[in-house]
Amino acid sequence: MRKLYFRFQLFAVELWIYRLRNGIKMAKQFTLEEVKKHNTAKDLWFTIHDKVYDVTKFIEEHPGGEEVLLEQGGGFATESFEDVGHSTDARELMKTYEIGEVAEADREGKKSSTKTTPSSPEGSNQNVLMSWLVPLAIAIGAAFVYRYFVGSHN
Repeated sequence: MRKLYFRFQLFAVELWIYRLRNGIKMAKQFTLEEVKKHNTAKDLWFTIHDKVYDVTKFIEEHPGGEEVLLEQGGGFATESFEDVGHSTDARELMKTYEIGEVAEADREGKKSSTKTTPSSPEGSNQNVLMSWLVPLAIAIGAAFVYRYFVGSHN
C-alpha cells in the first residue's frame, strides 16, 4: 500500500513538472462559497459548465442587458446560458472571461444528482415514467381510433 501511495505522489510530481516545462497552466479552483461572494455589478462571477467566469467588465457590453447577468451572479448559470442558445461567437468570447473552475466537491453535476422534487422523494423517477407513459397512452388511443374508423368502413 505504501509503495502505491509513493508511486501516485511521484506521478503527480512528474505531471506537475511536465506541465511547467510545456507551459500548460493548471486551472485555479474556486469553491462555490468563493463564487457566491462575487454577485454585484462591480464584481460579478458565475459558473457555466463548472468553469468560473469573471464577467464584471462585460456587464455593459452584454447584448441581453446587465440584469440578465446580475440575476445569475454568484451561482450556477449553465441552464440559463444554454436555454438562451448562445452563438459560437458568444462561446468563444466567453473563454476570455474564464478565471478558473469549480472545485471538485462543488461541481454542478454533483449538486444536481441529489435534487428531489417536493412531491416525489425519488426525484426525477416520476418524470421518467411520465415521459414514456403519456406517449404510449396516446399511441394506444390513436390505434383504437384508427381501428374503429377503418373497421367501420369495411
